[in-house]
Amino acid sequence: MAKTTLLGVHLAALALGVAVTGAATAAPSAATTTTTSTTTTAAAAGPDLSVTNTQAHLTQLQSIANANGGNRGTGRPGYAASVSWVKGKLDAAGWTTTVQSFSTSSGTSSNLIAEWPAGDPNHVVMLGGHLDSVANGAGINDNGSGSAGVLEAALAYAASGQTAKNRVRVAFWGAEELGLLGSKHYMSTLPTADKDRIEAYLNVDMIGSPNPGYFVYNDNPAGNGARDELTSWYASKGIPWEYIDVQGRSDHAAFRSYGIPTAGIFSGAESLKTSSQAQKWGGTAGRAFDPCYHSSCDTTSNINVTALDRGVDVIGHMLWLYAAKDFGTAPQPGGNLLQNPGFESGAVSWTGTAGPITNNSGRPARTGTWKAWLGGNGSTSTETVQQSVAIPSTATSATLSFWLRSDTAETGSTVYDTMRVQVVDGSTTSTLATYSNVGTSTTWSQKTFDVTAYRGKTATVRFLLSEDSSLQTSFVVDDTSLATS
Repeated sequence: MAKTTLLGVHLAALALGVAVTGAATAAPSAATTTTTSTTTTAAAAGPDLSVTNTQAHLTQLQSIANANGGNRGTGRPGYAASVSWVKGKLDAAGWTTTVQSFSTSSGTSSNLIAEWPAGDPNHVVMLGGHLDSVANGAGINDNGSGSAGVLEAALAYAASGQTAKNRVRVAFWGAEELGLLGSKHYMSTLPTADKDRIEAYLNVDMIGSPNPGYFVYNDNPAGNGARDELTSWYASKGIPWEYIDVQGRSDHAAFRSYGIPTAGIFSGAESLKTSSQAQKWGGTAGRAFDPCYHSSCDTTSNINVTALDRGVDVIGHMLWLYAAKDFGTAPQPGGNLLQNPGFESGAVSWTGTAGPITNNSGRPARTGTWKAWLGGNGSTSTETVQQSVAIPSTATSATLSFWLRSDTAETGSTVYDTMRVQVVDGSTTSTLATYSNVGTSTTWSQKTFDVTAYRGKTATVRFLLSEDSSLQTSFVVDDTSLATS
């Protein structure tokens, strides 16, 4: 799990199964919602994968670290040896593997990608987690646990005799601890047509925290289908869970930025378990979910076997479920039709005025580091950020949403500066909302609009800024979505 100024969080992308003893949330600053309620999604039966095998994988990763300076960090022999060992296991099981190398400030790193040679290549489902450790430890919970879980699920699937309806792909990312570099490199170099074939990505990172908890990603509106499968699985096992907004600080962010549905789970990192969490999950209140997070004591003795067992079972559940899922031929309900919706790939897929899509730290992004910052000039200006999207005629509904914060140097109740939210359909422009210097708020709030009327059309979503010559007003937009059902 990469650490950031807001606490790094890498959640395990497949739900855990059964109550856990606690987990460190690497992003305690993110809003969380606690619930034990069930969802309407039926939890499909999944396999009971071997925790003994999974522990054996962790023992091997520990041995690799011991033989290579005590770590498996990017650019170091321990990481290369980890990739070689995992690749050998997958090759022997019949997976088709590819090693994708790339450069980092710490030396050469690589992603290991494995694909099951069956299933429809036009419908790809992916699971993954990072294989690298930090420089000062073996990284057995972070993220040997997630890597071992994905590996065991892949090996079990190969031996199961299952017939895959969809193409299953698993990934072991490099240089995650340096800023999600491996997953970002993979997505930035993947052809657009291949990106479009990915139906969902499920991220697995830290599933064996010694004082564990059960957290489900809730930071991607486009990924709610997989999210609901995870919470449904928990509910079917009678396990309390909590939503967590990881704010893009895990490998799923590279997929989310291209509009691909993502989801994940997390057993916790350096944050402290609360009393209420200890009451429902067990473990110790006031103690970190993982006291050895990013430390040399993150060894095989830093694993809660019950949490690991439940985590690998969730991974198996999601692999079996999504390998057989019927995605049909049309875009799936809930999928985000907007590309690069969080702007994390810069201006990719968006058009309009050069400059507003930025990672300038003068105004914060809601998630990640990029956003659309419109205005803030203090001079007469007009700016646009827009994207055209085809809304399927088969959709029963279509919803446009985005997050907005704003601030101004203007005073009083006179409108000087505005940002309009528009939909352009051919020669017709409809304004859904107008925001101005009056009533600005630096607190992020989500705005939602019904755009079902545009079914069967290619419409352009536009954010239009008009600023006058006096004092500045800034409108910051992030995490956009145009979802259908």
